[in-house]
Amino acid sequence: MLVTYAGDAQTPFDRDYWINVHFPLVRESWGPYGLVSAGGFFPQGDGAGLTAVGVVNFRDEAAMEAALNSPETAHVMADIDIVTALKPQRSIVEPL
Repeated sequence: MLVTYAGDAQTPFDRDYWINVHFPLVRESWGPYGLVSAGGFFPQGDGAGLTAVGVVNFRDEAAMEAALNSPETAHVMADIDIVTALKPQRSIVEPL
């Protein structure tokens, strides 16, 4: 799953918190449901209209659905408000 945040270089986004606090929370919260890995990056240059991109890998689609529907998801989503006022957009990406 890709999680993108639309914005530009002037958009408030706490990069340090997102990488060092939010992603450990994601791994702890969704690990029991089949999360394989989670991390993020910041597009270079103009970012093509994106401030940040999260890459969240699950064992399979059922694991992703279980994690997203878990009670822990409310805490994960609330934590984003500390990072930015931007609303994340999810996209499902399947390996080739």
